Amino acid sequence: MTNAVLSQVAELPTLPTPKLKALWRDLYGADAPPYNRTFLVRRLAYRIQELAFGGLSAKAEQRLDDLVDELDGKKKPKTKDMTAPIVGTKLIREWQGVLNEVTALADGFEWQGRRYQSLSAVARAITGTRWNGPLFFGLRKHGKLEVSQ
Repeated sequence: MTNAVLSQVAELPTLPTPKLKALWRDLYGADAPPYNRTFLVRRLAYRIQELAFGGLSAKAEQRLDDLVDELDGKKKPKTKDMTAPIVGTKLIREWQGVLNEVTALADGFEWQGRRYQSLSAVARAITGTRWNGPLFFGLRKHGKLEVSQ
């Protein structure tokens, strides 16, 4: 954070409320909302940094808009793929007496030092036949998601 921005943000808690409201008008172009002082200080600190360094990315803005639409009932919530393991997860499966360890990556999976796009590709490499990857590694049971609690 630059010294100018840092000093502006650090000064906010010491300013009297009328000055905070005047600063709000300058930075937002509208009257300050009737919220408490802590709210004003936090939002002004964010706004100062936003103007200095930029706001959220277009992708983040879109995601927030989608979440608001979901909460308002204008849009159905996106379902999360519960079969995709968290990055770093180790999946272990024994096949024909050999223990196979697969690591989940951000962009696929790793098995024996090679990267694969999907668990199904790993299962095929291990078995030599087509398999549903999540089923092969025990993440699903015959078409149903296996959830452990």
